[in-house]
Amino acid sequence: MNVVVEVADVATPDLLEGVNRLVPQLSSTAGAMTFQQLADMIGSPCVTFFVAKSEGRIVGMLTLATFAIPTGLRAWIEDVVVDNDSRGLRIGDALTVAALDVARELGAKTVDLTSRPSRASANALYQRLGFEQRATNVYRFLMES
Repeated sequence: MNVVVEVADVATPDLLEGVNRLVPQLSSTAGAMTFQQLADMIGSPCVTFFVAKSEGRIVGMLTLATFAIPTGLRAWIEDVVVDNDSRGLRIGDALTVAALDVARELGAKTVDLTSRPSRASANALYQRLGFEQRATNVYRFLMES
């Protein structure tokens, strides 16, 4: 399988279809994106959205968010998912390395991410690429609608 990782910088119906096919494999609670939401995300200067394609079909995605804070430019990787039928082919590696390259080019001091302990393959991937587990707590505040 020949896989190409690229930055998606324009919202298209095909991109929206691919994203909405992958999102349920990532989250059981996230709803489908609208075309406008996809366009807004891609258009954000703080977001670089990567897709992995095989034979023109989207088989993976990753979102890199970058932001400036008083201690320097930071980066965060979110929503990494590889299609169930394409797992085990190092597509997650290729997406993550592409994101690290962009973060480095932008001057980020660190790149963080979270991964549930139950995602053994994902955790092994991140450790293999040099991520180190931090002794920290992650907190979430749910905003009421």
